[in-house]
Amino acid sequence: MTRSSGAGLAATGGELPQPAIDPIAVGSEIQRRVGVKTSREEPLARFSTMRVGGPADLFAVAHNAFELRALVKFARSRKLPHLVLGRGSNVVISDRGVRGLVIQDRAEGAEIEGDRLVAEAGLPMARAATVTQVAGLSGLEFGLAIPGTVGGAVWANAGAHDSDVAGVIESARVLAADGSEATVARADLGLVYRSSRLKADSGVGELVIAATFHLVPASAEEIKARLDDIRRWRQAHQPLGLPSAGSVFRNPSDDRSAGALVDQLGLKGRTVGGATVSEKHANFIVNDRRGTAADVRLLGERVQREVRERLGVELEFEIVFVGDWTGWRPGEGYE
Repeated sequence: MTRSSGAGLAATGGELPQPAIDPIAVGSEIQRRVGVKTSREEPLARFSTMRVGGPADLFAVAHNAFELRALVKFARSRKLPHLVLGRGSNVVISDRGVRGLVIQDRAEGAEIEGDRLVAEAGLPMARAATVTQVAGLSGLEFGLAIPGTVGGAVWANAGAHDSDVAGVIESARVLAADGSEATVARADLGLVYRSSRLKADSGVGELVIAATFHLVPASAEEIKARLDDIRRWRQAHQPLGLPSAGSVFRNPSDDRSAGALVDQLGLKGRTVGGATVSEKHANFIVNDRRGTAADVRLLGERVQREVRERLGVELEFEIVFVGDWTGWRPGEGYE
């Protein structure tokens, strides 16, 4: 998932994008001031679960919360366009890449404190599920079905198997746009279906550093059994062996799933380039490993249009398109 974007757009039409920064000078300053090495023109496809995406002008990995804070504060202080990535799920990165600095959050610390899990934002949700299972704490089993990180899950109020972040989170440690840091209680996070104040316009500039989840003591064996059930369900119903970004569209209502509507129109197997509507789950677009971000977006928009025109339902994207999409025309592609 992606959790904080200040990525600028530099290219127009069919021109090759130009860096928004001097990557050599900025990279040297980051290493000198923050102590983190950077790389230039780093291909981002391998950091995305969809396996698409062009290069970042500059790329850095935050291995702990201290480095994450320092990199984000550095970028903000210099008005440097930046994007924070977790596991790269729920996101489609432009083939033209991302201007400015991309920060991969690998801050994965986690501590059990009584009946609570305190987790850094870069901890994968699947690991949060297994860590709490071993500790005999129930409530985060659904995290096994979330391909992203704790930070991204809070940002999007991620959920699966009739559970979501809103049901278990107690608070989040948030870095504000002005550089201050505060603990934000669940009631103030604005958690609604697949969104939060952090994802909405009101949360621009806010970044989750860590989160605390309030869980329920239970038998480790009982929790393991639930995790096994979730694994079996996913293997039976989702295209786990192929690159994807997860669910493409939000469900339009509690009783109407996006996948069912797409399936109703017979759109499974619909293809654009190397992107295909999954035969296994109609709310997934999969990449045959030759697909591009443009293929994925164009296919999604065409499915969206068909559902609108034939069923009168407007499907909203759950996945987020990031990077340089200058000149993109919905349903048609680049100018």
